[in-house]
Amino acid sequence: MVRAMENKKDITDNVVLSVEHISKRIGKKMIIKDVTFNVVEGEIFGFLGPNGAGKTTTIRMLVDLIKPSSGTIKVYGYDVNRDQENALQYVGSIVENPEVYTYLTGWENLEHFARMQSGVDAVRIQEVVDIVRLDQRIHDKVRTYSLGMRQRLGIAQALLGRPKLLILDEPTNGLDPKGIKELRVFIRQLAAEGMAVFVSSHLLSEIQLLCDRVAIISQGSVLAVGGVHELVSENAGYVIWDVEPMLEGRNILVASEGVRVIESAESLLDDTIIAGMSANSIVTQNGEELVPSIISQLVNAGIAVKSVNKINPTLEQLFLQMTEGENIE
Repeated sequence: MVRAMENKKDITDNVVLSVEHISKRIGKKMIIKDVTFNVVEGEIFGFLGPNGAGKTTTIRMLVDLIKPSSGTIKVYGYDVNRDQENALQYVGSIVENPEVYTYLTGWENLEHFARMQSGVDAVRIQEVVDIVRLDQRIHDKVRTYSLGMRQRLGIAQALLGRPKLLILDEPTNGLDPKGIKELRVFIRQLAAEGMAVFVSSHLLSEIQLLCDRVAIISQGSVLAVGGVHELVSENAGYVIWDVEPMLEGRNILVASEGVRVIESAESLLDDTIIAGMSANSIVTQNGEELVPSIISQLVNAGIAVKSVNKINPTLEQLFLQMTEGENIE
């Protein structure tokens, strides 16, 4: 059974967002089921799951667009549902797509949203324009912007009120590889300056490259919470053996206690790893501590060990193990 994990040593007094046992029922259907996690200052927290897993519904509860059926959501200790003004003063967000007026310039859009917030003047607008690097195009009509530029304008809008928590729902949707890389660098810069960034995505590779910690959600339930490296390293990886003769080596591996020989490795390993395997490669799943004794057995049996490579599981492999193959990119 999959258990939810939280890296306790990472959760300190600098918690920005605290989500405790929230659930959401619509009619007779439970959409979100007992979700719990924390986000701390200066970290990029990923919310990973396939489309329809409950990511956007959870985010709508985080910013008080809908109410949870049970549980609590707090920002810096203020309850989002009971004390919205104090809680949401710390939050900037883009839920689904950035809402901008295409017939206005980027600057005019920001002026429009600035009027809705106290203490946001032209100096602050210029600051966020510089942060998102739109200074060259900010006075152009938004209808001339690329999708990546519109995303950056949306983030500029979310930053106007100097939030401590930035919530981004699928921010890389529709972006080309260059735009995704630029957004990744930008988000890291915000986190380095102390902002907590909450990013939802169905893209495993992006979460693994971008985030410090991650919550994995499937069918409305959080399956695991923890550091990306922690989640990957605590789950069994794979060992690729290149031995000769292969059949005799395979027999020894099959007979070794604590070793599981993988029959269909192609469905579990990345294409780049598979491309580097030889015809004699055998893939096993076993603890790293067993490798020296297995090598001794193989050598004593007169089998040549050409190479041994340990492959850590990716978030994709971890997700597939947890959800028994539920689709995710």
